[in-house]
Amino acid sequence: MGYIKGDRNQLTLLPTAIEDYVSADDPVRAYDAFIATLDFAQLGIELDNNQSGANSYWPKAMLKLLVYGYSYGIRSSRKLERACYHNLSFIWLTDGIKPDYRTIARFRIDNKEALKNVLKQSVHMCLKLDLIEGNTLFIDGTKIKANASLSNTWTQKDCQKYMKKISKNIERILSECDHVDTNEAEAGSLVKLKDELKDKKTLRDRIKNITAELQKNEKTYINTTDSDSIKSKSDRGVKMYHNCQITVDEKNGLIVNADVIHKENDANQLSIQTMQAQEILGKQPETVCADSGYHSLNDLEKLDSSITVIVPGQNQITKERTPEKIKPFPKEQFRYDDKRDCYICPENKRLRRTGLTIPDRPNAIVYKAIAKECKRCKHFGTCTTSKIGRKIIRHKNEVLMQHLAKTYLSNAGQQVYKLRKQKVELPFAHFKQNMNMRQLLLRGVVKVNVELNLSAIGYNLTRMIGLLGVHRLKEAFNTV
Repeated sequence: MGYIKGDRNQLTLLPTAIEDYVSADDPVRAYDAFIATLDFAQLGIELDNNQSGANSYWPKAMLKLLVYGYSYGIRSSRKLERACYHNLSFIWLTDGIKPDYRTIARFRIDNKEALKNVLKQSVHMCLKLDLIEGNTLFIDGTKIKANASLSNTWTQKDCQKYMKKISKNIERILSECDHVDTNEAEAGSLVKLKDELKDKKTLRDRIKNITAELQKNEKTYINTTDSDSIKSKSDRGVKMYHNCQITVDEKNGLIVNADVIHKENDANQLSIQTMQAQEILGKQPETVCADSGYHSLNDLEKLDSSITVIVPGQNQITKERTPEKIKPFPKEQFRYDDKRDCYICPENKRLRRTGLTIPDRPNAIVYKAIAKECKRCKHFGTCTTSKIGRKIIRHKNEVLMQHLAKTYLSNAGQQVYKLRKQKVELPFAHFKQNMNMRQLLLRGVVKVNVELNLSAIGYNLTRMIGLLGVHRLKEAFNTV
């Protein structure tokens, strides 16, 4: 059998109209219909055919280019420019216009607030199309590598170290300048020394500014490339990252809200992310679910008491994953007597409230047994080895903690928590694996927020096409 070969010199003709470049069921048509449905006035992008001044590209076409590009992992403005020349679906979507990469990058930055609002409008569409219910929300975060090098991270110690070196170098250069100037032998050397001195003084001024910023913002470190990035450890090692948060609806796993926070962990974020999602949905969710990283009693008590919160504590996760690490006689075996405000141990001995405090835990209340009773107890050495007796730590919001534990361990709580991974972790896997979003391109929380929101829009549209198909989705957009 022969080989099938092509002929580069074979004459062929593209369709005479750009409209015929893509088939009727091509996914790009759904993206086109989505952008056409958006209310640009609410986004904050002005559409004025009679504008004065230099000509600019049609904003709808530019927005189509960004949303469609991010959906398929084409995020670089240079790659988007190239796609406008070589990719028929891009040519069809943008009606054949070919903006250069500077124009694309400028549009993305100039309309950063408007681009964040596109996700909100897409959520409103999904509510009308009954693709989002807003009853059960899943919240999670992931660290995505920032467009910044760890080597450009400065601490107060680094600044002091380099200031000493620079001061010594400046003294050395000034001494050499005096020597050359006195001898007047090498004019060229004097010029080079003065240039070097200028560079050292510029670096010294730069380090002074970094030190001032560290002191002003009370930061332990700052990255001079992306000052909003955080230094953290993940599966890719210690690097500079951004903490990206998303809120996902249970019904079809669509993203309701996306946010970038300037924090190394997820603590104290559940109430913030829930309220942001609630504002977009226009309704209060019935249930909110997240992993143990969000377990912060001070934060969870900010939520409305009518919302069912399913968030396990770190102790519960430890019991599930490594039960062998649980010590004998845990706190759960001690009964709390609210009338006498004390704990009763398994041997019916009382642990009384003390005035002791624990550093960095202002909400902790310490209860302690009598030392003599503990030493005489048959469980001494197992229950405790302390000579001053067994201690129990109670949180000021202990009632809320127990309620959260009970809710999580209930059958309904376990069923919802099992859905968490497949609902909220799937988008992050899609971002990193299918959309090439293992590293961010833009810098600063505001700009990175734009990137995250564009990726979230792309994910939602991909998911909606999978749920309804191109034709049904186009028809649905026309009815919104």
